[in-house]
Amino acid sequence: MWRKVTSTSFSSLKSSLFFTRLHLQQASKHNAASASAVSRFATIAPLQEKDGRCPFITFVLGGPGSGKGTQCIKIVETFGFKHLSAGDLLRREMVSNSEYGSMILNTIKEGRIVPSEVTVKLILKEMESSDNHKFLIDGFPRSEENRIAFEKISGAEPDVVLFFDCPEDEMVKRVLSRNQGRIDDNIDTIKKRLKVFEALNLPVIDYYAKKGKVHRINAVGTVDEIFEQVKPVFKACEQKAFNRS
Repeated sequence: MWRKVTSTSFSSLKSSLFFTRLHLQQASKHNAASASAVSRFATIAPLQEKDGRCPFITFVLGGPGSGKGTQCIKIVETFGFKHLSAGDLLRREMVSNSEYGSMILNTIKEGRIVPSEVTVKLILKEMESSDNHKFLIDGFPRSEENRIAFEKISGAEPDVVLFFDCPEDEMVKRVLSRNQGRIDDNIDTIKKRLKVFEALNLPVIDYYAKKGKVHRINAVGTVDEIFEQVKPVFKACEQKAFNRS
């Protein structure tokens, strides 16, 4: 179930507001308009039960080329989860005509990282609008700062964290195979992405591993062979997911 990591007490509220103000102050140094948009994204309430059931959430993590997107498709087909890709949500918002889309586009153009509060808001909005109560969040959190933002804003932790553990050489080979004719141009970029993943994402995995939430998947093999490792994770908690109250 969703585990509350912040209470509804006044002290908790002050802590959450302080966290939001801190990031708004940092954003305002770059662009006052962006800071205003971030403020509206950040001021949201934690997710609530719907139809008497709490949301069941899985974080899906792994480096570029680890195959997590492909496995998410199979999890959706087999276990009926709703798949939410943080990157896809940001890109979809960015090409929209909303003020938030403009803010995201300008942030990326300026070479800055989209504030965590924005990504969390987009994720929670999708969850709230869905009839499903089981969610795969793909590619988020990417850093400890992302993780803290999610927990503070949503007031919850994930039930399961899937980590697709894949050797760097294998990930590089897979990503290069998707970039037709552009191997020499992209190998350095891919390796940089992997270094960023290792520096930022692995602390998140370590944090949840200490809480007993991480299921490490050996991401080498065929799609079906890897999925055979994934299935027991969800079969073990399937009853909990379907019988929440």
